[in-house]
Amino acid sequence: MTVVAARNVGSRAGGIRRWDAGRIARVVVMLIVAAAFLYPLLGFFIVALRSDASVANGTGGPLGIGGISWDGIQHSWSQIIGYGGSDTPNVYLSWLGNTLVVAIGGMLIALVAALPSGYALAKLRFRFQRTLLVITLLAMVMPNTVLVIPLFLEVNAIGAVGELWPVAVLMGFYPFGVYLAYIHFRTAMPSELVEAARIDGLGEVAIFARIALPISKQAVALVAFFSFLANWTNFFLPLALLTSNLGSQTISVGIQSLISSSPLFNPTTAAGLNVKLYMPELGLATAISTIPLLVVFVVAQRFLVRGQTVGALKG
Repeated sequence: MTVVAARNVGSRAGGIRRWDAGRIARVVVMLIVAAAFLYPLLGFFIVALRSDASVANGTGGPLGIGGISWDGIQHSWSQIIGYGGSDTPNVYLSWLGNTLVVAIGGMLIALVAALPSGYALAKLRFRFQRTLLVITLLAMVMPNTVLVIPLFLEVNAIGAVGELWPVAVLMGFYPFGVYLAYIHFRTAMPSELVEAARIDGLGEVAIFARIALPISKQAVALVAFFSFLANWTNFFLPLALLTSNLGSQTISVGIQSLISSSPLFNPTTAAGLNVKLYMPELGLATAISTIPLLVVFVVAQRFLVRGQTVGALKG
């Protein structure tokens, strides 16, 4: 018992020593920085739950928490749903559905294209391999706005402007996903696994399908998450290609339409609308649009801690 007591005292003493002045200072600084980032975000989401009158009067106490009301949320939602009138009913829900189609479609195409490409660049040897890698890097850093007009002309040439499938296909062109897969297969997948599979007589397609993919859940989750995030928040491509009517837009372009129709930003346009979109309505519309991103992040995060190659060479 004396030994156990001594160990407990030592562990407590070690714990106390670990919390020295330097560590306390670092923790305090990190908490201050976190509060600086969280404060405006918390205020934004609280505004989405308040009523128009509460926001206009500035009531509700610190951060406006006292102004939160279920009636205010219902009123804001009815205004959002009513936007578009009888010509395009429930246009906000249409925006969400359109965005899900192009985001998920583009993500699946990106996975199918990026993972084999990254594996080939990392583990195979062929002519112009380095050139293809440089081209991938150049395409990755190229601004999306540079490609909008050429892509519009191509889609217009086949008469597909205003349709969702060209947007999903173009979003599947995701060079950053190729680079992520390349880095993963080059650093996390031992070359000895590939060589052993080749000695056993497996072809490159079989090696990729039966060995590389099962131990690459981390790469799949990374490419899927970042691709979905880029597709969901893409603004210029849907703005240029989905111009047929209001209901065919995605959520990023739709929220811009809500903002431009608000009396806070454009009183002239808002005067002719039956709905009035103020801070709570705009905040609620934006907050709802972030929910799919949060869901995808939580799912991807669960898989990021898996798919490890530790122990792959054991035995």
